[in-house]
Amino acid sequence: MKRSLILFLLAVLAIISPLKLNSQEDVLFTKCINELKSPFVASGQPFRAFLTGSEVAEFHTTFFSGSMYRVVASSHQDNNILFSIYDKERNLLFSNEQYDAADSWDFKIEGSVECIVEARLNPDISTSGIAMLMIGFKSLEEMN
Repeated sequence: MKRSLILFLLAVLAIISPLKLNSQEDVLFTKCINELKSPFVASGQPFRAFLTGSEVAEFHTTFFSGSMYRVVASSHQDNNILFSIYDKERNLLFSNEQYDAADSWDFKIEGSVECIVEARLNPDISTSGIAMLMIGFKSLEEMN
């Protein structure tokens, strides 16, 4: 009887745990989307990673000439994600560490560039958690 109860509880936990993680990701996704309101259009591709300690998540993207962009970082705690953007030669283009770990950055690109986006947790705030980044661009109608 006791063994059956333990197996039942483990089965319930196995079912509920992924739902809770998806729920957490849904909350972060909503936070990012709210920061990418008009005139920005979300790219629709969230970059996410579960990080612990000093782990760094690396994402690759291309920014196109003449577009206005917004990068949004989200975690369950404000200013918890430190992100940096590098060109493909690893020249630093931006780091939110220089701006009190701001959750977003707006910028315009003059020439198309392939970039590496690195994200890590702010060690002063958290030692583990989900990091989510989203990129939006300003619609062409809004730029004219």
